Amino acid sequence: MKFHIMPTRRNLKFHVPDEQVLNWHSKGPTVTQFFNTLSLFFPEGERFFINSVRHYRDQISDPELQEAVRNFIGQEAMHGREHEAYNQKMVEAGLPVDRQEAIVSKLLDHIARHRPMALQLAATVALEHLTAILADVLLREPDLIEGSDKSYQRLWHWHALEETEHKAVAFDVFETVFGRGLKAWLLRCGALVLATTIFFSLFYPFYIINVWKTGHLFNLKGWWQSISFQWLKPGGLRRVIIPWLDWFKPGFHPWDHDNRQFLAEMDELIGDTDGYQKNQAA
Repeated sequence: MKFHIMPTRRNLKFHVPDEQVLNWHSKGPTVTQFFNTLSLFFPEGERFFINSVRHYRDQISDPELQEAVRNFIGQEAMHGREHEAYNQKMVEAGLPVDRQEAIVSKLLDHIARHRPMALQLAATVALEHLTAILADVLLREPDLIEGSDKSYQRLWHWHALEETEHKAVAFDVFETVFGRGLKAWLLRCGALVLATTIFFSLFYPFYIINVWKTGHLFNLKGWWQSISFQWLKPGGLRRVIIPWLDWFKPGFHPWDHDNRQFLAEMDELIGDTDGYQKNQAA
């Protein structure tokens, strides 16, 4: 088990503007809906992650990992809260995000009720990997979001930093409980393939519906900007392919992707109080 970073629990309240929610990204409403659609998965997803990790707390004897789990839970709770507020703004602006969230909730509830806890933890670890490598791209390629509304930039920047900070916690819990043998490797590898497939099979239909609801379904320029944004230049999704494949290496650990240098940006982000409220740690 590797420990490089101890997550910090922070209680930061962001206040993203209602009037910008459908068109806050510098590349226009179609790319805005890409980020907005990602946001709708977070509240239910974070609750699922918390429950799956919390279930195994009694099997953790390492006090450092115990503390990391407490802080992981605290961070994920804050992510869920802030994205709930963000998502509600989308609902009020006319996007069917509440109905889309209900589909995600029903799926995760089914998994929680009818699938083994080992699979739930494996799914959590897999989705944490997917989230971490997407966050890494956002931190490495600031032009993915530069020029956009500052309040939304800060929210996504904060989320990417904290996902980076705690990216190994669920993985370390998984290894503590299941070890590094062949069975554990097959479980986590299968979980990543399945989780990625399910996630994108939901994400893209939701994304298309949200673009349609904003009146840009036939905006060819907007779609070209979105395709380029995702796959060409800067190509955010293209850039996660190799890190995604690294997961299948025996002995892989999330901090093999060592990007801790970006965490130095947290102090500056917290110090810039324009656009969000700073509170004491939870």
